[in-house]
Amino acid sequence: MNGNLGTSTPRSVIVVGAGPTGLLLAGDLAAAGVPVTLLERRPRKISNLSRAFGVHARTLEQLDARGLADPLIDTGATITELRLFRRLALDLGTLPSRFPFLLITPQYEVERLLERRARELGVEFAHESEVVGLRQDDTGVDLDVRGSDGTVVTHRAAYVVGADGHRSAVREAIGLPFPGVSVIRSLILADVRLAQQPEGVLTVNGAGDAFAMIASFGDGWYRVMGWNRRHEVSDDAPLDLDEVKEITRRALGTDYGMHDARWLSRFHSDERQAPKYRVGRVFLAGDAAHIHSPAGGQGMNTGLQDAANLGWKLAAAVQGWAPEGLLDTYEAERHPVGKAVLRSSGGLVRLARAQSPVLRAARTLVSAFVNMARPAQRKALAQISGIGYKYAAPRGSHSLTGTRIPDVTLKSGRLYEALRGGRFVLITPAGSYEESGDRTNRLTVESWAGDRRTTVLVRPDGYVAWAADNADATAVETALTATLGR
Repeated sequence: MNGNLGTSTPRSVIVVGAGPTGLLLAGDLAAAGVPVTLLERRPRKISNLSRAFGVHARTLEQLDARGLADPLIDTGATITELRLFRRLALDLGTLPSRFPFLLITPQYEVERLLERRARELGVEFAHESEVVGLRQDDTGVDLDVRGSDGTVVTHRAAYVVGADGHRSAVREAIGLPFPGVSVIRSLILADVRLAQQPEGVLTVNGAGDAFAMIASFGDGWYRVMGWNRRHEVSDDAPLDLDEVKEITRRALGTDYGMHDARWLSRFHSDERQAPKYRVGRVFLAGDAAHIHSPAGGQGMNTGLQDAANLGWKLAAAVQGWAPEGLLDTYEAERHPVGKAVLRSSGGLVRLARAQSPVLRAARTLVSAFVNMARPAQRKALAQISGIGYKYAAPRGSHSLTGTRIPDVTLKSGRLYEALRGGRFVLITPAGSYEESGDRTNRLTVESWAGDRRTTVLVRPDGYVAWAADNADATAVETALTATLGR
């Protein structure tokens, strides 16, 4: 039985799922002035029972555009080299980013900062709320939500986003399949203390039938992940610290005096992707849209970048200034990225688990090639860190269009500081353009710190919407009108 109509309005957005993806998206919508409700099945609490622990450079850039990168870095430790298959070393210190490293910090620290931001911006939280039905029409979406007392209430909003994980109720409600395969049938996870400190922040190795990784959170706790090929069991099979120790000793030669586990978990790793990220007024983001193997630590990062891409587009649609087709670009841009992450992370885990002589030889050749060939190393780094992805641009566009723009220096400071207003940023040669229209709520005009003559229009998510060399005021105005309206 449905209750009374919920408090949401036709000009609001409902986000389902208060993990990192949903929290960032809801905060972005609220920052843009869009009423947003965040529904979550769990009780109100930040759980430390989370799998993700690595934050890559592109994600840190997105967090920097929200003033959150530096506080997050303070919660963990950084590494500048990734070692894979013993032989392959990737030098993160060469990344062309303000953040040339991988940040090791637990997911709950990411959630804590994003939740605080969302609450400060006025996001309405509804915990212990389960989606049990969904209908949509040309003007909005009706969402049936069951509360902790069992009562079902119908909420209506302009758009709904399912960021509710790999068992997404929203994805199921819109009838989308989630095709894919299980890559690893039995992984173990644990947060433990160690009597002996490993040499580095991240320790990874495989030996025989075992693989293990230990990552330091910097506060005395360590995340352990591993598998034993000869003991692949169901997710609900009991797990104790002795088994974690055994796998670690087999893979790393020692268990570092492991003790005091605060969390033990067993799970399987799938590769799956929804065929579409949008059905009408309903969107999918994060693990609801795609899940990957843990290799490369790209899962949470990809979801956060989904949210950064979608948030400003939904705000533009709700506020009535979105160009025709803008919402379709979310799937067009992010679905290929999700597919690429599935391919790269899946390739890494298959090489790591290689048993046949042919695959082991291939792993050796890949490692040697990437170590020796700088272009191959740059490409691998760009993909794993997220900074190398480029969105499709119209034929004849400037070469910068669709690319991620680094944190360039402006007369007023850094670009990613200028992006903290959630608006487009137009970077011009000094004094060449002055905004005279009524776009100040969605456009900031800045100038290069140097004498560069290229004019660049940067989207709120840090990608180039339009660029031109030696553009006059008419060309700039035409581009702004096409992108932002009059």
